[in-house]
Amino acid sequence: MTNSDIYYNYLQKKYSRKISLGLSRIKMALKKLKNPHLKLNNPINVIGSDGKYSTLLSLKTFLEAEGHKTTSFISPHLYKMETRISLKDKYISLKDIKKYEKKISSLKIKLSLFEVLTLIYILAASKQKKIDYNLVEAGLLFKGDSTRLWKKPFLQICTNINKQHLEWINPKSISEICKQKVGYLSNNSNIYIGKQSAKVQKIIEKILRKNKSRINYSKKWKIINKKNKFYYIDSKNRINIKSKYIKSDGLLDNVGLAIKIALDIGIKKSSIKRSIPKIKFEGRLQYINKGKLKKITNKNEKLLLDGSHSLASATNLYNYLKKVNTPIYGVWGMQKNKMPANFLKKFNGLFKKIITVKIPNEKNALGDLELKKIALKEGYNVETAKNIRESIKMISSKEHKTIVLFGSLYFIGSALKIN
Repeated sequence: MTNSDIYYNYLQKKYSRKISLGLSRIKMALKKLKNPHLKLNNPINVIGSDGKYSTLLSLKTFLEAEGHKTTSFISPHLYKMETRISLKDKYISLKDIKKYEKKISSLKIKLSLFEVLTLIYILAASKQKKIDYNLVEAGLLFKGDSTRLWKKPFLQICTNINKQHLEWINPKSISEICKQKVGYLSNNSNIYIGKQSAKVQKIIEKILRKNKSRINYSKKWKIINKKNKFYYIDSKNRINIKSKYIKSDGLLDNVGLAIKIALDIGIKKSSIKRSIPKIKFEGRLQYINKGKLKKITNKNEKLLLDGSHSLASATNLYNYLKKVNTPIYGVWGMQKNKMPANFLKKFNGLFKKIITVKIPNEKNALGDLELKKIALKEGYNVETAKNIRESIKMISSKEHKTIVLFGSLYFIGSALKIN
């Protein structure tokens, strides 16, 4: 266990993950800290159910390709806490995290872990010089999320919205989720709405009817596939999305959204084209070509990691895997509140075998036997394993195949840490 792991475990014990949503606590803390969030130039909120990280990273890459300096805050981290906070061209140090946490702790305000991490980011970002844009990923919903701090953010970006986090709302409906995410967007900003289902799109348009911000819907651009080459197209532009790493429809849509925003704020098309091949999304349809886990596999086997955990991201992964021309084996770990039975239904007999594993060090994780019971109901050939290494060893053979680890970003983070 690294020093970063030890300290993150300490923070998890010190700060509650169960505290109720709301802005009163973080606003009180910010006031005592003399409102450092107001020092952040051009704050950009990124909100949604799926696709926040890939949209944020793509936009960040395009901005930096043209020489702009950025900071960013993402959630969750996959395998190292420091990667949540990017300051110009490097991650925050563990030393600085400890320094800012000590300052926050001295305020004597009962805060959630996510609120503390948000405050650490704000304190660190406010100390940076000559930052052009500060990109901030929302955590849970947006109404009571600790990142809803600016009355006039430069941009507010909403990615795909779906039925995640139903346990946090009442009534438990997609309409209420949309309301809590887009119903509290600023009236003094530029709002971008990513690709949505027809039903969700209609709900969002109704909610935003009276919003005074400039609202940009995704109807004005599209992604097309021409002879297995993907292009972003709008009324004025055509950009080839040339990449080894952007593999699924969902990721393409998120990159497309970032391209549209980048073009609108004046990023040159040449800068976007030049930077697209460099974009990599860790834990999102990521093939592992080296490392400790890859060494377990046979040379005929491909190892794929995907943190899909919602019904929408399950569909996205399924649509990609349908195109894979080898037998597919799954290693599945998942949290209790992510509708695991409905999630697995989305794969409709795709996997030749599934090995179930409990996510390491995650209180909300389903056990391997609980997951096995769900998989058996769906008619899968299924076994359990004690850990990730054992699960891969159980599947590995000389057969040409693709082994997919999926079901949770926390699960994929555990795998990347091992690797």
